[in-house]
Amino acid sequence: MVKIRLRRMGAKKQPTYRFVVTDARSPRDGRFIEIVGHYNPRTEPKTVVVDEEKIKAWLAKGAQPSDPVRRLLAERGLVERGPIPETKRKPKSEKGEG
Repeated sequence: MVKIRLRRMGAKKQPTYRFVVTDARSPRDGRFIEIVGHYNPRTEPKTVVVDEEKIKAWLAKGAQPSDPVRRLLAERGLVERGPIPETKRKPKSEKGEG
Protein backbone atom coordinates (compact mmCIF):
# COMPACT_ATOMS: atom_id res chain seq x y z
CA MET A 1 0.00 0.00 0.00
CA VAL A 2 1.17 3.52 -0.74
CA LYS A 3 0.97 6.08 2.08
CA ILE A 4 1.40 9.83 2.33
CA ARG A 5 3.21 10.55 5.58
CA LEU A 6 5.64 12.88 7.32
CA ARG A 7 9.40 12.37 7.13
CA ARG A 8 11.37 14.04 9.92
CA MET A 9 14.15 16.40 8.90
CA GLY A 10 16.15 19.04 10.74
CA ALA A 11 18.60 19.04 13.60
CA LYS A 12 18.18 17.59 17.05
CA LYS A 13 15.25 19.25 18.85
CA GLN A 14 14.56 21.37 15.74
CA PRO A 15 12.19 19.24 13.68
CA THR A 16 10.85 20.05 10.26
CA TYR A 17 8.96 17.55 8.16
CA ARG A 18 8.46 16.64 4.52
CA PHE A 19 5.27 15.20 3.10
CA VAL A 20 6.40 12.10 1.22
CA VAL A 21 4.66 9.39 -0.77
CA THR A 22 6.13 6.05 0.26
CA ASP A 23 5.51 2.34 0.46
CA ALA A 24 3.89 1.51 3.80
CA ARG A 25 6.66 -1.01 4.56
CA SER A 26 9.45 1.60 4.34
CA PRO A 27 10.80 3.09 7.58
CA ARG A 28 9.74 6.61 8.60
CA ASP A 29 12.89 8.26 7.26
CA GLY A 30 13.68 5.60 4.65
CA ARG A 31 13.10 5.29 0.95
CA PHE A 32 10.25 7.28 -0.60
CA ILE A 33 8.65 7.71 -4.01
CA GLU A 34 8.08 11.47 -4.15
CA ILE A 35 8.23 14.62 -2.00
CA VAL A 36 4.92 16.49 -2.18
CA GLY A 37 5.40 19.26 0.38
CA HIS A 38 6.87 20.34 3.71
CA TYR A 39 5.71 21.30 7.21
CA ASN A 40 7.42 23.41 9.87
CA PRO A 41 5.66 23.29 13.26
CA ARG A 42 8.18 25.69 14.86
CA THR A 43 7.07 28.84 13.03
CA GLU A 44 4.16 31.00 14.12
CA PRO A 45 1.80 30.31 12.38
CA LYS A 46 2.84 26.78 11.44
CA THR A 47 4.08 26.53 7.85
CA VAL A 48 2.38 23.97 5.61
CA VAL A 49 3.32 23.95 1.92
CA VAL A 50 1.94 21.19 -0.31
CA ASP A 51 1.71 20.61 -4.04
CA GLU A 52 -2.06 20.24 -4.23
CA GLU A 53 -2.04 18.74 -7.73
CA LYS A 54 0.39 15.98 -6.72
CA ILE A 55 -1.54 15.28 -3.51
CA LYS A 56 -4.83 14.99 -5.42
CA ALA A 57 -3.21 12.73 -8.02
CA TRP A 58 -1.80 10.36 -5.38
CA LEU A 59 -5.08 10.28 -3.46
CA ALA A 60 -6.87 9.42 -6.73
CA LYS A 61 -4.41 6.54 -7.22
CA GLY A 62 -5.34 5.16 -3.79
CA ALA A 63 -2.60 6.52 -1.52
CA GLN A 64 -3.69 6.65 2.12
CA PRO A 65 -2.63 9.65 4.27
CA SER A 66 -1.40 9.01 7.81
CA ASP A 67 -3.44 10.55 10.64
CA PRO A 68 -1.24 13.66 11.09
CA VAL A 69 -1.12 14.19 7.32
CA ARG A 70 -4.91 13.76 7.08
CA ARG A 71 -5.35 16.46 9.76
CA LEU A 72 -3.00 18.89 7.99
CA LEU A 73 -4.59 18.26 4.58
CA ALA A 74 -8.09 18.64 6.05
CA GLU A 75 -7.13 22.11 7.28
CA ARG A 76 -6.34 22.99 3.65
CA GLY A 77 -9.55 21.39 2.39
CA LEU A 78 -7.90 18.60 0.39
CA VAL A 79 -9.42 15.67 2.32
CA GLU A 80 -12.26 15.18 4.74
CA ARG A 81 -11.30 14.76 8.36
CA GLY A 82 -12.25 11.26 9.43
CA PRO A 83 -13.06 10.12 12.94
CA ILE A 84 -10.22 10.45 15.42
CA PRO A 85 -8.78 6.97 15.97
CA GLU A 86 -8.69 5.62 19.49
CA THR A 87 -5.26 5.41 21.05
CA LYS A 88 -3.70 2.02 21.61
CA ARG A 89 -2.22 3.02 24.96
CA LYS A 90 -3.91 2.35 28.26
CA PRO A 91 -5.03 5.39 30.27
CA LYS A 92 -2.63 6.37 33.06
CA SER A 93 -5.09 5.26 35.71
CA GLU A 94 -4.95 1.66 34.45
CA LYS A 95 -1.15 1.47 34.31
CA GLY A 96 0.37 -0.05 37.39
CA GLU A 97 -2.84 -1.73 38.48
CA GLY A 98 -3.16 -5.45 38.46
